[in-house]
Amino acid sequence: MNELNVSLLPGDADRALMVGRVWRDGAAGGPAVVAVRRGEMFDITRHAATVSDLFERSDAVAVVGSAEGESLGMAGALLEAAVQGRPGPNGLRLLAPCDLQAIKACGVTFAVSLLERVIEERAKGDPARAAALRNEIQECIGADLSTIKPGSEMADKLKQDFLARRRWSQYMDVGIGADAEVVSKSQPMSAVAHGDDVGLHPSSRWNNPEPEIVLAVNSRGQVLGATLGNDVNVRDIEGRRALLLGKSKDYNGSCAIGPFIRLFDDRFTMDTLRGTEVGLLIEGGDDGFRLAGSSRMREISRDPLDLVSQVCGRHHQYPDGFMLFLGTMFSPIKDRDAEGGGFTHHLGDRVSISASALGTLVNRVQRSDQIAPWTFGVRALYQNLARRGFLSALTKAVAA
Repeated sequence: MNELNVSLLPGDADRALMVGRVWRDGAAGGPAVVAVRRGEMFDITRHAATVSDLFERSDAVAVVGSAEGESLGMAGALLEAAVQGRPGPNGLRLLAPCDLQAIKACGVTFAVSLLERVIEERAKGDPARAAALRNEIQECIGADLSTIKPGSEMADKLKQDFLARRRWSQYMDVGIGADAEVVSKSQPMSAVAHGDDVGLHPSSRWNNPEPEIVLAVNSRGQVLGATLGNDVNVRDIEGRRALLLGKSKDYNGSCAIGPFIRLFDDRFTMDTLRGTEVGLLIEGGDDGFRLAGSSRMREISRDPLDLVSQVCGRHHQYPDGFMLFLGTMFSPIKDRDAEGGGFTHHLGDRVSISASALGTLVNRVQRSDQIAPWTFGVRALYQNLARRGFLSALTKAVAA
């Protein structure tokens, strides 16, 4: 296995148990659920026609670990081909590893991201005001927000102080208040995969990637595993008005997930995630710009399982499960085009998001109205599965 493949797959790929989706060409072409064992992909669609149904099975880990299926080759070769924009072995194309699941996102879960959201709100979408506001707000806060537990007595005291000074923000409310920010990031089946283009809303002039860990959760609220995600952030649209949050989150290519979902086992657990560092590398396609950073999960203000409980429970059910972005502490502020102008994407930027236990997710940045349109939704999926004779696999999955 070459150096590129090692970086795209988990560092212990020979022992990692992963699941994903690929598109198979030919007369019986369509999406296939694949198990990745020791770096090799096996088509297990006849055992579980969708990843959502696989995760509903009580024996999901055993199915991914041992179910028989046609070998589709080595995962590393497919991931490398995707980065280079070409089909993989046997014409395979990588898909996002989720399908029917809702795609949710938690925001303002790190102190740094809280600060940047407040700046967006005060700047009203104008990046030129960000630098001055950053200094002003940091001086005004006068506290290390990362040490404040959301919903605590200390958090409430800080809130009352800021209210008295008329400095309180809706972002501080979800950052250190009892209730987490939970939004619908994208629609089921709409996430783009490793190697695909992510999109920027055509009207955005201030934007950035958000490298995050994404949890895979079934309908019973059980976290089965995790993967990587890019919660593309158009800062000016959300910053102009909070009511534009939906527009700033959900549009073509606004969400990348992958490459594969790694399932929890004795080697990879929730505690592994709690200690994970998520790296980000932005490489400019037209100006040689380079920016690297990271998010350290140990600095998250809310535990991942607390975030899951705020999303689902007696108050809200997800019959097909959901994917949950956990938020990021990385908000790039390095000047790019002008002094004091901060960071914003250029078309053609290459974004790499990595974690040693999860591999690397690579995408290029384009406008959302210039990338491939999203045409294959839930209805198309079921029509395809019916044509290929896989609907019986869904029945078996439900029975299991």
